[in-house]
Amino acid sequence: MMRKLQNLYSPLLEKAIRFKAIVIGTTVALFILSIVIFSRMGGEFIPTLQEGDFAFHCILPQGTSLSQSIETSMQASRLIKQFDEVKMVVGKTGAAEVPTDPMPPEATDMMIILKHPDEWERDISYNELADEIMEKLEVIPGVFFESSQPIQMRFNELMTGIRQDVAVKIFGENMDTLLAYANKVNSVVSGIEGATEPSVERVAGLPQIVINYNRSQIANYGLNIEDINHIVSTAFAGGEAGVVFENERKFDLVVRLDSAHRNNIEDVSHLYIPTTNGNQIPLSQVADIKLELGPAQVSREDGKRRIVVGFNVKDRDVASVVEDIQTQLSNVKLPEGYYYTYGGTFENLQAASARLMIAVPVALALIFMLLYFTFSSLSQATLIFTAIPMAAIGGVFALLIRDMPFSISAGVGFIALFGVAVLNGIVLVSTFNQLEKDGITNILERIREGTKIRLRPVLMTATVASLGFLPMALSHGAGAEVQKPLATVVIGGLITATFLTLFVLPLLYLMFTSKRKNFTNPKLTAFMVLISILFCCESSKAQIPVKQITIDEATSMALNNNLQIQSSQLKVESYSKLKQSYFELPKTELSYQYGQFNSNTKDNSFEVTQVIPFPTYYSARAGLYRAEYKNSQIKNQETVNEIKAQIHQQYFQLQYLKKAKVKLRQLDSLYDDFVNVATLRYSTGETNLLEKTTAETKRNEISILLKQVESEYLNAYYSLKTLLNSSIDFDVNDNFEPIALASTLDSSAILQNPSLQLMYQQAIIAEKNQKMEKSQSLPDFKVGYFNQSIVGFQNVNGEEVYFGPSNRFTGFSVGIGIPLTFLSNGAKIKSLKLQQESILKEADNAKMQMQNEIQFAFQEYMLNLTKYNLYKASSIKFSETIINTATLGFRSGDIGYIEYANALQTATDVQLKYLQSIYQINQAIININLLINK
Repeated sequence: MMRKLQNLYSPLLEKAIRFKAIVIGTTVALFILSIVIFSRMGGEFIPTLQEGDFAFHCILPQGTSLSQSIETSMQASRLIKQFDEVKMVVGKTGAAEVPTDPMPPEATDMMIILKHPDEWERDISYNELADEIMEKLEVIPGVFFESSQPIQMRFNELMTGIRQDVAVKIFGENMDTLLAYANKVNSVVSGIEGATEPSVERVAGLPQIVINYNRSQIANYGLNIEDINHIVSTAFAGGEAGVVFENERKFDLVVRLDSAHRNNIEDVSHLYIPTTNGNQIPLSQVADIKLELGPAQVSREDGKRRIVVGFNVKDRDVASVVEDIQTQLSNVKLPEGYYYTYGGTFENLQAASARLMIAVPVALALIFMLLYFTFSSLSQATLIFTAIPMAAIGGVFALLIRDMPFSISAGVGFIALFGVAVLNGIVLVSTFNQLEKDGITNILERIREGTKIRLRPVLMTATVASLGFLPMALSHGAGAEVQKPLATVVIGGLITATFLTLFVLPLLYLMFTSKRKNFTNPKLTAFMVLISILFCCESSKAQIPVKQITIDEATSMALNNNLQIQSSQLKVESYSKLKQSYFELPKTELSYQYGQFNSNTKDNSFEVTQVIPFPTYYSARAGLYRAEYKNSQIKNQETVNEIKAQIHQQYFQLQYLKKAKVKLRQLDSLYDDFVNVATLRYSTGETNLLEKTTAETKRNEISILLKQVESEYLNAYYSLKTLLNSSIDFDVNDNFEPIALASTLDSSAILQNPSLQLMYQQAIIAEKNQKMEKSQSLPDFKVGYFNQSIVGFQNVNGEEVYFGPSNRFTGFSVGIGIPLTFLSNGAKIKSLKLQQESILKEADNAKMQMQNEIQFAFQEYMLNLTKYNLYKASSIKFSETIINTATLGFRSGDIGYIEYANALQTATDVQLKYLQSIYQINQAIININLLINK
């Protein structure tokens, strides 16, 4: 058998050496394809269990009594026991005496113990049985059931605090707002494929009997609220009335109303209260008793209120389901201070993936280090290390073929696979080195002989390891969900690693040896370079440093690239061409006649006629076109000024937000230290929980503010990028200082404003239209030339003379066209004159408004300049001193957490207001320059 494999392997190796470019290129392409597949592969923390017992979480409406909850759970238990596959049902209602697992009385955990599948009378799967039980339980009204497994449910609850696979947590302040958005999230999750029916954490709807006292009535009867509260509490909750001794044990004697008199709200209303004169009155005389729905519970995490929307995942992986939910929830905008997080197995997946991001590189580095120490050669260590990507190809494709998502057990399988995969490379390279020492200098001969010798060990190494993992890959018992991904990765990786090692590794050894130049193929080199370029193009793009641009460079880019400016310039060119077409004669009329129009014979004639407007028409038309051309130039200047102003505004906003991010990150690190110190003090018992909670709250406020600034920075960045019409990434200059006012303020400079000039230019256009209308009311001239024949006898001087077709008669005509619509033309001229006067009045009014605006902008500039000078001279320096002094004092214990929090808050306000004053100065100067066309 082994000899047949050798006989089959040797010619295949020769072909691989002959077509080494194709073999290596195909391997690289497979590796790139596996990376693409892995990037699109879903993720699981631990795959969903498919076999075992059931756990049903039973939730009744809020305020359900313990007796009703027990009765409902017993009814459900009886329904479940009707299935022959069920062996036992155990329920746990509410919280135990030791509240390590808090749960309200209306919630019950039901553990369903199943018989062994061999004892099942029906041929039914685990999931089908679960669906039948759920369908059976639907007959119980008003109860929400959720199926899981005992270990899985307990594991989820202990790790993340929830029973479901995934939880969407909404953090905020107001519980009603949280509940409203939780219902929106619930509707979103319900439409996601693979998510089971979600459940919203019940934080409201608890029925309560509320007693609102009428203080004036209580005073009239001479009672007080304390006595009434004591009576109500004793009547319904019980009050201590004495002590009962039983041997050496002592019990409190509690007195309360009989159960028949404390069943409903009427019993509370009819409770009699003794007055000071010995009479009794019902409680309803001095209080308003009503039934209201109150909060059921208030859940907190890290000191913040939160509500949970939980659900399980079915027939899909957790990562892809959460990704779809995140996409849908991006359309649900939360109020300021509210945010989402994701818990459950997804939270565990993220944490474990982060650990794997450290463990995998460390494992790879250790493998490479050991290879280098073994062979004392960087090239040979790298050569053997190539078995790892070859193994990764098989591991990824094995998961794809078995339709398994990436999980943590699969990640552990990859780590184990990498260690086993290099064994084959060590076996081959060690043999090649030994043959070289034995005197075989020909590399090809060395490769042929070495692979022939080590074919059996290489195949046995991979086969033994694969067969060892085969039972795990095919298992279906307890723990199979964890074992199968690990074994699948290892077996698939060993298959490809062995195959590629036997063919690709010898080719790479051929290239890595010192005499590889003798065997270098130019086509192979070119092919490898091309593959490398395709593989590394994205990472190369990511490594290009982002260029910083100045405000002048940004303005220059916008003037050259901005589409709005380009459109305006094209309009100017259009009016420039139109200006040259003012002298335009009407169409020349050519006419031809043929027939009996002069005699009985057939005659013919042709005539040329031209209408010429009055000469002043062309001068008026030229003046109108020049005015419109001037109007387009002013509009273009207005567009340029507005784009420049927008560029400056966005640029300075980016500078402001960039500096604000730096300051907030510094403060965030200070608050992190604050939290760490407060946590340490709390753990050692030096302070109470209030200090730790205050520190975490302050830290969260800074974090939220930092996220808001980062979001505004991205919005401003993309707005500026749109104005620049550039696809190149850039960064703004770090020099964020107030710009100086270009000149002293002069109200006459407002006349340079393009918007104002545009309005006056519109008045000029209206005047030119008047002249145009006047010229159109003047006469038009008409000249013509005709040529005709008159065939036949004609009387000429008393004699009959014959004229043939060649005899032609010519002449010319002159005419004048007088318009008869004097009244309508006069009305049009008056209308245009009124329009001109209206535009002039509007322009004068706009001029006064702009003068007021420039005065207001200058006052804003002076106010902001005063604030800036004040902050720069003292406050900004003192803020650093405040932070340093407060931090030192807090750590040494000289000041308390309240003083430290106030100091940090003061320093934060001062530093942000200093940056804001610079930004406001720049915005004021931009407005001034826009008004005076600077």
